[in-house]
Amino acid sequence: MTTVDPTAPAQEPLHRLRFEEPGPPRPAELPGGAPAWLVSRYADVRQVLSDPRFGRARLYAVGAPALSDVPDLVNDPDLMFNQDGPDHLRLRRTLRRAFTPRAVARWRPWIAATVEELLDRLEARRQPVDFVAEFALPLPAAVISRLMGLDDSAWDRIRHWSEHAFSDGTHESEHVAAAIEEFSAFGAGLLAERRRTPGDDLVSGIVTAADAEGGVPEAQLVSLVCGLVVGGHDSTMTMLGNALLYLLGERRDAWPRIGADEEAAGRVVDRLVHLVPLGDDRGSIRHAAADVEVGGVTIPAGSTVIADCGMANRDPEVFPPATLHDLFAPLEAPTLSFGAGPHYCLGAWLARAELQLALHRLAARLPRLRLAEPVDAVVWRTGTTSRSPRTLGVTW
Repeated sequence: MTTVDPTAPAQEPLHRLRFEEPGPPRPAELPGGAPAWLVSRYADVRQVLSDPRFGRARLYAVGAPALSDVPDLVNDPDLMFNQDGPDHLRLRRTLRRAFTPRAVARWRPWIAATVEELLDRLEARRQPVDFVAEFALPLPAAVISRLMGLDDSAWDRIRHWSEHAFSDGTHESEHVAAAIEEFSAFGAGLLAERRRTPGDDLVSGIVTAADAEGGVPEAQLVSLVCGLVVGGHDSTMTMLGNALLYLLGERRDAWPRIGADEEAAGRVVDRLVHLVPLGDDRGSIRHAAADVEVGGVTIPAGSTVIADCGMANRDPEVFPPATLHDLFAPLEAPTLSFGAGPHYCLGAWLARAELQLALHRLAARLPRLRLAEPVDAVVWRTGTTSRSPRTLGVTW
């Protein structure tokens, strides 16, 4: 369980975070004090995220500055996100057809049915209702469970492993290490089970594709499966909680149109993903393998580079301040919230579909939905890369 320091200043909701004006690349520091370069303009961040000379794998080389004080899944060198070049492509190809727009379009009817079922349960609960426990968590958990062929009975253990795998540093290191070891054993067992009795699920597809691909280390497959399980629900749960906090707390004006127009709800989702970061750590870190000129500045080989997507998403040269907070305005350029280049988030289309259907149907069925407590009273669930309300009371 994450502990809360009652003497610490209250954390701001993520939609209220302040961002500096983006500018040319400049020297900066990692949280631990190690030197780095900060890249913040939209074009520069896209270049860093897309240029193969800026990679992830070298961040975990012997002697590299530690990115975390405790073990966590995000900084597992075997994770697909932390692979580069052929190793990364080999893993990515095992999921090539799994999360395409066409695949997600086929899933929309049963995602929509899951949304309606959860709303039925929500409406039957005594008010106020905890939106996180009754909707924001069960929706993505149900979706990833169906995709991966997981039994609902595993979710108590998965939530425990997830809390530790994405630890914010408040868990004891030995507890985190033990949880990750248990989670890895679960992932290895799941892969072994699907090899024995394959089915029509994502894990079986990974096993078949990896065997056809050849040369994929088992440790990387285990990290891939574990990453999909926790990443497949944590990010969407986080986005849903933070989005509802913002919409009901400060943008009630948008709620009727979200419920009346599914297409408009999709544009709102795009803006929310763009404007509200998953957590306080907005930078995507890379290692420079060579001297590279970025935005007129040469970043030396061997440098650690922080690509600040939050600042880049507010670059006034790309996203005019006049429309930045217009929730129904189409984005002027692709958001960097899902990354860019070879490490672009595979689950982006799925997350967008879940968020669009969830917010549209919530607003349509519960037009008088409102927060049961002030925004400033929220207790936060924090993790390595995300922050969202631990509970969120709502009524209607």
